[in-house]
Amino acid sequence: MKKTVNLTAILLLLATLLVACRSTAVSSQSSSESTEGKKTITVGFSQLGAESDWRSTNTESMLTALSEENGYTLIYKNGQQKQANQITALRMFIQQDVDYIVLAPETETGWDFVLQEAKDAGIPVIIVDRRVDVTDRSLYTCWVGSDFELEGQKMAAWIHDYTTMQNIAPEDIHIVHIQGTLGSTAQLGRTRGLTNAVREYGWDLLAQESGDFTEVRGKEVMAEFLRQYDNINIVYCENDNEAIGAIEAIEAAGKKVGSNIAAGEIMVVSFDGINEKAMDYLKEGKISCIAECNPLHGPRVQDLIEMIEAGETPAKYNYVNETLFSSVSEIKQVTVDGKSYEVTLVN
Repeated sequence: MKKTVNLTAILLLLATLLVACRSTAVSSQSSSESTEGKKTITVGFSQLGAESDWRSTNTESMLTALSEENGYTLIYKNGQQKQANQITALRMFIQQDVDYIVLAPETETGWDFVLQEAKDAGIPVIIVDRRVDVTDRSLYTCWVGSDFELEGQKMAAWIHDYTTMQNIAPEDIHIVHIQGTLGSTAQLGRTRGLTNAVREYGWDLLAQESGDFTEVRGKEVMAEFLRQYDNINIVYCENDNEAIGAIEAIEAAGKKVGSNIAAGEIMVVSFDGINEKAMDYLKEGKISCIAECNPLHGPRVQDLIEMIEAGETPAKYNYVNETLFSSVSEIKQVTVDGKSYEVTLVN
């Protein structure tokens, strides 16, 4: 009798295991079919670093847009301001066979070989913010970002209009220029905007030096300028962080920051418009004008990827619209090459 009971128990156990195995298999198949219904796009994103508030906001925009909730698997690598790190990251993305590569390059040159590797692997590359200078433009699919030279031209036009309105002669305008990271697209474009205006209007450009887009270097460079020159009346900073550092150096030297050049104040202008402290300084009059540089590229990159997924061909260059922010109410627009651009009053 005991043997009969044991045999029955074993048979019941086997039947239970078979049902469980079948249930697991059906569940696995159902899950697989559900997953297959929604394609996940894998993107490798190489950000150049985190040198400024603009860069941090740009990164957050990318992480939010290319999220799991939106159907993406994002592999993010911070280059820490080193091109070698970014090239290593791109090669890792290629080895991982990602669907897309998004690159925010530190400088314009030096990308030909690794972008050729991505092209050979059949991986579309989207460049964001700064550009790349390559011999073959087919090495990347498209670019999205700001027209940095136009930003510089608009700022120069604003300076010209303001100083003309204040009856300040061109030869009495003495500018020091705190540049961004040398070789970056933003630095090259914003520098061209100023350099051409200096030549056109006859301003006195006293000195140029890189502040690497950081507050610390902006302060150091400005302190050195103040030691060398006693007639500075305009500081052209290529981003808000540099401007904040420059203002600290000016005030530490016992000088006053503001728009009243005729009264001996030093006027500071800047780029970006994303830093909260810089916008507060704009309201206070410590920064006179900021050329906007929109960092929210994530949704734009997402749109470009969706276009490519749909079989469409995006434009090679995709510019964002931007304004000038100013606390000077008299100037409502500036003109560059016959086209007018609005100035947004901040007070």
